[in-house]
Amino acid sequence: METTLKYGQGHLTLSLPEKAGISVLQPSSLPVLENLEEAFGRAMDTPLGGVPLEAMATPRTVAIAVPDETRPAPVRTLLPLLLKRLYRVFTDLRPDDITIVVAAGLHPPLDEAGLRRVAPEAVAPGCRIISHDALHSPMKDFGRTSRNTPVLTNACFAGADLRILIGNIDPHQFVGFTGGAKVAVIGCGSSRTIEANHALMFHDRAKVANIEGNPVRMDIDEAGRMIGIPLIINVVLDGDKRPVQLLAGEPVAVYQAGAATCAAIYGVAVPEKFDIAIASCGGHPKDITLYQAQKGLAHAAQAVKPGGKILLLAACPQGVGDDVYFEYVSRFPAPEAAMEDFKRMGFKMGAHKSFLFGRTLVAFDVAIAADMDPAVLQKCHLRACDPQKMVERWVADFTGKPSLAVIPNANTTYFYQP
Repeated sequence: METTLKYGQGHLTLSLPEKAGISVLQPSSLPVLENLEEAFGRAMDTPLGGVPLEAMATPRTVAIAVPDETRPAPVRTLLPLLLKRLYRVFTDLRPDDITIVVAAGLHPPLDEAGLRRVAPEAVAPGCRIISHDALHSPMKDFGRTSRNTPVLTNACFAGADLRILIGNIDPHQFVGFTGGAKVAVIGCGSSRTIEANHALMFHDRAKVANIEGNPVRMDIDEAGRMIGIPLIINVVLDGDKRPVQLLAGEPVAVYQAGAATCAAIYGVAVPEKFDIAIASCGGHPKDITLYQAQKGLAHAAQAVKPGGKILLLAACPQGVGDDVYFEYVSRFPAPEAAMEDFKRMGFKMGAHKSFLFGRTLVAFDVAIAADMDPAVLQKCHLRACDPQKMVERWVADFTGKPSLAVIPNANTTYFYQP
């Protein structure tokens, strides 16, 4: 059997040995929104938990936060629709009254070319566009959440009369689901905010698909209320990155409704775990960096028996993706040592990715196919491989008939036992 899986901007085709019992663990399908403009209009006319633009006070300034290019939200489609609506409702509003903030979080801030990849001039003509920098951007302080997270948010975003978010809703390994106020709190947050929030990830309820009692998610929601975000626009995408749901309104109401749809697509029941998994992150931008690809490895591990084998397919055209992570993980000869040091040191953003990788690496036999220097991968405790040869070797060496799972969208698909 041959399987073709997404890999960067292209695909990889593997021939799977006949000896293996093969299952393809696909996301479910929902009808695609064929007319995104109509869906946008309906969502804006009847916002969830909030009021339409027409009922809001006229703003002198507007800030729109959008995700960076590591996220697949259809920003270049939605931004013109939103701007058209703003200009129609608020007739005195001009392009130079609007700032678009690319919410990079702790990712490297985008240069001018990167900004225009996210929002080309034709998409938002005349609007100011900036990249958030969690280390250096001016911040506005909104105080602390009940979990003591400092709420420090990009001052250009926070200082606008009207603050709007565009984003998408995906499963997330410890937030539960993305969406809601996350683009503002994390994407436009300071390093202190991000680190304090993400330090909650070790709680028992901080796990993929769980939002009930999840302290990471609840902390983001509380911070969002403190900032004050009257309108967000979120989309849910299918496994081919096509929109199946578009929602607008108050942040918590929107992401909760979208999370239910997202769970229906990406939650896959696995009655019995597998001996081997071949996991594609889902192609660009899910595998744009190694830092992003870790999510696919964590999700794939949910479908594999302890000690089983995982082949991760992640092109990683932008390399490791985080200097703090790479500098930290490179200090240690093995993942066990990095994990012990991390526990001893306490939470540090960037270094936490070494811990998250390590949790899988110590429990499974992992190999990776990536367009990266094998020596760099080795410093990250990852074994580079020829994917075809690795699959053949694993199956040939297995006593009996191995069960093999093919996971086409590992960064978003999660698994549970019924």
